[in-house]
Amino acid sequence: MRLDDARDATQKKLTITVDEEIYEGLHRIIGPRKISKFVQELVRPHVVRPNLEAAYAEMAKDRKREKEAMEWAEIPFKDVAHETA
Repeated sequence: MRLDDARDATQKKLTITVDEEIYEGLHRIIGPRKISKFVQELVRPHVVRPNLEAAYAEMAKDRKREKEAMEWAEIPFKDVAHETA
């Protein structure tokens, strides 16, 4: 399972009201055909919580990646093992 699987879901139309200044800025800077994607990417982290447990379980199946992660995580302990107080 990928974290971005939810992005394949059915889309729904949403009508919102914004100040004219915001509307003009969105059209000028983001572009008229790109506003929906911009708003969706901006809002997503605030309203959609990924299933992290499933994602972590999927990542843990990758033995090579897990080995590299453990080696990386142990580096700080090896660096300070020779230091004295």
